[in-house]
Amino acid sequence: EIAQCLVGSEMCIRDRDKYSKRSTARLWIALAILMATCFTTKIYAQDAVTKAVESAAVIVEEPVLDSGNTAWIITATILVLLMSIPGIALFYGGLVRQKNVLSIIMQTLFIVGVVSILWVAFGYSWAFGTDFMESGSPLGAVIGGFDKAFLHGITIDTLTSGNIPELTFVMFQCMFAIITPALILGAFAERIKFSGYMVFIILWVILAYFPMAHWVWGGGFLQEMGAIDFAGGTVVHVNAGISALVMAIMLGQREDYRIGHPITPHNITFVFLGTSFLWLGWFGFNAGSGLAADGLAANAFMVTHIATAVAAVTWMAIDWICNKKPTTVGACTGAVAGLVAITPAAGTVDLLGAFFIGLITPIVCFFMVAVVKPKFKYDDALDAFGVHGIGGIVGSILTGVFATQYITGEGGQQGALYGDWHQLWIQIFATLVSIVFSAVITFILYKVVDSWIGIRVSRRVEEEGLDIYEHGESAYN
Repeated sequence: EIAQCLVGSEMCIRDRDKYSKRSTARLWIALAILMATCFTTKIYAQDAVTKAVESAAVIVEEPVLDSGNTAWIITATILVLLMSIPGIALFYGGLVRQKNVLSIIMQTLFIVGVVSILWVAFGYSWAFGTDFMESGSPLGAVIGGFDKAFLHGITIDTLTSGNIPELTFVMFQCMFAIITPALILGAFAERIKFSGYMVFIILWVILAYFPMAHWVWGGGFLQEMGAIDFAGGTVVHVNAGISALVMAIMLGQREDYRIGHPITPHNITFVFLGTSFLWLGWFGFNAGSGLAADGLAANAFMVTHIATAVAAVTWMAIDWICNKKPTTVGACTGAVAGLVAITPAAGTVDLLGAFFIGLITPIVCFFMVAVVKPKFKYDDALDAFGVHGIGGIVGSILTGVFATQYITGEGGQQGALYGDWHQLWIQIFATLVSIVFSAVITFILYKVVDSWIGIRVSRRVEEEGLDIYEHGESAYN
């Protein structure tokens, strides 16, 4: 019995050991399954989190209207309009004789009206459309296309650079299209027929301004080359200034124009007021061109003011040295020259560049007005070429000298002063293209309009004044 008990005990022990081994194996299997399940769950959870983050990133990347930028560009748009009415109207109106002041005002008002209509009809599309370029059409080298004609496809929710409404950008650029032909008025003041003027301006804006805006700002070949024109050195000032020179030469001198005996302005107070509006409005012109209320806008604001201040003081000093007296008209003219020259450079130069651009430009412009114009005997009545044309040329070229990565950022554009001579050659080429294109278009348009309608008024109308004969009004009673 004892033996049987011993044998039974051994069998029990063996069964228990078997059961323990089986239990341990089952426990390890269960633990492995549990770990695999947890790991799989963790992977799925990570995938879910990743997908959620990616979805959130997609949502964040969707453009959202920037109310600060939008408010600033709306303000800048208003400021640029002030440059034309009343800025240019007062500045040029004060420089002419009182018998012609209303003609200047009327010419300016006409530009504001007709160019605004042309701009929303197809001008904006020609300058900033993409239809021709995307389709591979050779016309894409000249104009953008008709895809945005009459603002097609642009809604109140459509955003553009700076996360501002595209409608705001349309209006901002419209003001540039307005002031550009207004600058030409100074060259042919006091002797142009209003009917001929109307046709010329309409054709000039269509054939000269819209394509040039596309070339430099709308993705055209000059922009692709890397030409710097932050706010309109070539598009606005060189374009208008060269056209002014061609028109002055083609029209000929005023009947009572005498070399060395400038015609006295009828209201220098108007000249000062016009300059003030131009100086004020130019802050929107330059500081708004970055399309954002940021540090670039702040720098553009600062360099615009400093270059203008230096230019005004420099012209006054030259005037004092050469003509023995500092004049109000001289200081105002110097300020405008500084505003013109800093325009292409406002987004790429710092204080150093602003100072030297403001110093160099009035010296060159004064020489053109006081020496070159009498020498070649062309009657640029209000020095539209001498100030805007030459100022734009000098500013565009000096941009290729003083542009700095301190403003453009690491890897950004810089000028010859900082070792990049290639940028200077690009600026010179873009300037030459603007000069040649504007001169050719203006010459052709003058010939066409003059043969069709006639551009210059008769001798009697010029002697009596354009206000009475062209508009039936007198500015002063």
